Amino acid sequence: MKIHEYQARDLLVSFGIPVPPAIVVDDADGAAEAYQTLADEHGATLAVVKAQVHAGGRGKGGGVKLVKSAAEAKRVAKKILSKPLVTHQTGPEGVPVNKLLVAAGVDIAKEYYLGLAIDRVNHCPVLIASAEGGVEIEQVAQDNPDAIIREPVDPATGLNGYQARKVAYALGFKGEQIKQAASIMVKLCNLFIRSDASLAEINPLIVTPKRKGLPNGEVLAIDAKVTFDDNALFRHKDVQAMHDPTEEDPAEVRAKKHGLSYVNLDGNIGCLVNGAGLAMATMDLIKLHGAEPANFLDVGGSATEEAVTEAFRIILEDKAVKGVLVNIFGGIAKCDTIARAIIAAAKQIGFTVPLVVRLEGTNVQIARKLLDKAKKNLPTLQTATDLTDAAKKITAAVGVKKRSTKGKKKKAARKKTGRKKAAAKR
Repeated sequence: MKIHEYQARDLLVSFGIPVPPAIVVDDADGAAEAYQTLADEHGATLAVVKAQVHAGGRGKGGGVKLVKSAAEAKRVAKKILSKPLVTHQTGPEGVPVNKLLVAAGVDIAKEYYLGLAIDRVNHCPVLIASAEGGVEIEQVAQDNPDAIIREPVDPATGLNGYQARKVAYALGFKGEQIKQAASIMVKLCNLFIRSDASLAEINPLIVTPKRKGLPNGEVLAIDAKVTFDDNALFRHKDVQAMHDPTEEDPAEVRAKKHGLSYVNLDGNIGCLVNGAGLAMATMDLIKLHGAEPANFLDVGGSATEEAVTEAFRIILEDKAVKGVLVNIFGGIAKCDTIARAIIAAAKQIGFTVPLVVRLEGTNVQIARKLLDKAKKNLPTLQTATDLTDAAKKITAAVGVKKRSTKGKKKKAARKKTGRKKAAAKR
């Protein structure tokens, strides 16, 4: 589960991590008032207006702007709120902006990256740090992997003080800064473990310039991102309360309420499968036979008739869907249960697009008899013997031809013959 930056900043504060003052607003007038409050109460002469969406790259997309007055804050806020924000993570359609964070601006002497994620190879959290902050850490890892420091964390004890100081020293912090940075690292690790997060990062973590009263500068968290393990949300009602359904696809929200895992895609073949691995294999077979999957949909092992019916509703509401492939390997979810659910869904919804069903596993013979009997009232229904057969039938039903490799083979043969003739001439 993702949360907004302003919510992540509140979490940092609750764990004792210092951040500049900021105010969340919903409109342009609120942005102007927030700027004035920061100026009056905190002496800020510069502020940052930041779009609050679940996507990275906001700065490049025009969703982060510096302002120097209340009037400018209002003007900038109105512009950001007026249209969808388009970044490399949102796609060309962009996402609507409903909230803004107005934060006091600070002078920056140096930027760093600090984050925690799960190291699946070593089965533990890992602290990731870099002296190249303020940019995408993925790009740093690609361009300069030696610039990234990794420190494994024991989930039972958290990040030890000596580990944090070692990382702070390696990043180039000096004097009092080492103590400040190490403290932030330990607290960020505590946040990560105690809240069952899957990612917690500060980018950038900054050092302010030296000034009177702060001869070493001050270490602050300027931007934060935290995501949580959905499977652990039942233990964190406070985190659940931060969920913003407006940031998700409405169909995905509906699916989640019925215990379904659904992700909308750009293709034309709807998929209803049980098991994430089988769903991925099904999507691969669809692509192999020349079509594109319209969704990832895993009904899970405990699918009920109601859940499967809702799954069909969600799939068929996508106007791009020209056919549906059902691929079930019955175990906990018995094949006959799925077959009855398909028949019930057909009565409630009606199928106007081709439907290909492949069933295997528990009670498959009962299920096949049910579907054979139902074909009289379901003219678009076809059954398949295996996954390849199912993929061939659904792609053929929607008029897709498998990509031929003959042309490529002929072209390669011509090139080979040409090379031989050239060699003979030489």
